[in-house]
Amino acid sequence: MSDHAATASSVYTQALSIISSVEPRIGDAIGAELADQRASLKLIASENYASLATLLTMGNWLSDKYAEGTIGHRFYAGCQNVDTVESVAAEHARALFGAEYAYVQPHSGIDANLVAYWAILNKRIEAPALERLGAKNVNDLTEADWEELRRTFNEQRVMGMSLDAGGHLTHGFRHNISGKMFAQHSYGTDPETGLIDYDELLAAAREFKPLILVAGYSAYPRRVNFAKMREIADEVGATLFVDMAHFAGLVAGKVFTGEENPVPYADVVASTTHKSLRGPRGGFLLSTPEYAPFIDKGCPMVLGGPLSHVMAAKAVAFAEARTPDFQSYAQQVADNAQTLAEGLLKRGVRLVTGGTDNHLVLLDVESSFGLTGRQAESALLDAGVVTNRNSIPRDPNGAWYTSGVRIGTPALTSRGFGAAEFDQVAALIADVLANTTPVTASTGKPGKAKYTLADGVAERTKAASSELLDANPLYPGLEL
Repeated sequence: MSDHAATASSVYTQALSIISSVEPRIGDAIGAELADQRASLKLIASENYASLATLLTMGNWLSDKYAEGTIGHRFYAGCQNVDTVESVAAEHARALFGAEYAYVQPHSGIDANLVAYWAILNKRIEAPALERLGAKNVNDLTEADWEELRRTFNEQRVMGMSLDAGGHLTHGFRHNISGKMFAQHSYGTDPETGLIDYDELLAAAREFKPLILVAGYSAYPRRVNFAKMREIADEVGATLFVDMAHFAGLVAGKVFTGEENPVPYADVVASTTHKSLRGPRGGFLLSTPEYAPFIDKGCPMVLGGPLSHVMAAKAVAFAEARTPDFQSYAQQVADNAQTLAEGLLKRGVRLVTGGTDNHLVLLDVESSFGLTGRQAESALLDAGVVTNRNSIPRDPNGAWYTSGVRIGTPALTSRGFGAAEFDQVAALIADVLANTTPVTASTGKPGKAKYTLADGVAERTKAASSELLDANPLYPGLEL
């Protein structure tokens, strides 16, 4: 790694020099981002640090190529190298996750989810309609038949985890295109435990009868039994779609196995390649063979041309994730989350579900400290601790101000943090929040945005953080 870092130092120094000769503000911003990341306790559950090999893979001539279509079937000539890149990335993805089919073109997790939805609609709704009408494709339909098919698309139903219980906007909520495409119904969690009640979920699915049952989460601090989700989907005739963007690294690293691994149970799985997987910002899909032809139409169905340089970086990241070192890393991510949760609990912080068994922890800062998530997030940032506010089940402060803060362990685990360090992180978080006070609003009630942080807290937190960060440097040996 040190040899790689030394080489990368020279590469990046020269690259930034070239960039700055054209637009120095961009060169400065790139260098400043590295400095900022090195200097902060990054606890955002959806962020991580990609390897130098992965990062360097994205700065190349592949970005210059248009490559709409699929391997061997492009709309542009001269795509033989893109074909190689995409095939290698898909090969590694299939092997890594034990999937029968992989599609690596999506630009992001949201794009991957959108491809999944339309692939399912095309298989479940469009293909049977074309067969019934004796048409080869939608261009062969009459105007009346096309309008009828469009109406049928809009009548379909999706069921996913509610936002406040840990679901994602792309699981059918009105602010997202998924909520405009489908009639949506949410399933929540048990009010007492905060856990998924599978019997209650089944009863709701029987009543709602969704075409698509969405499993997966962005802020649910527990594992999901995908065998049970499969049973529920089968009983109501739904396609089981799993969004594993957050926990893909734990699946890849064999931390989630058996019924906790969605790949053997789902019809379609979508994911990002960053977060716990530690790759570039991008998306991908896995599926059974019956959905593969429909997913292959992701471009031009909803995607623009694939970003070939990012697909190359995905291939590198997937290859890295197939190593024993990555499995050790993934297990450490989960172990560190347990330590972080235990450290917060023993310091009096209430956690949603009472803990964690994945990579993230969700703090209830309203009941623990009388703060909104926005106040807690901002106070922690003042002290150099980077988190993000998040709703908690039945959140009294709504989705903007929230009553929770979501934290995760993938990024700091990438830096080498272990149990001792994460216990110290828990102590720092608890100290900052205990010393944060809401500012009274004009109504005479505690405000939801403004706050005061006691004198000296930010400084001592940053000093303690610096000791931890200096002992676990980001990209050691990389000098700019």
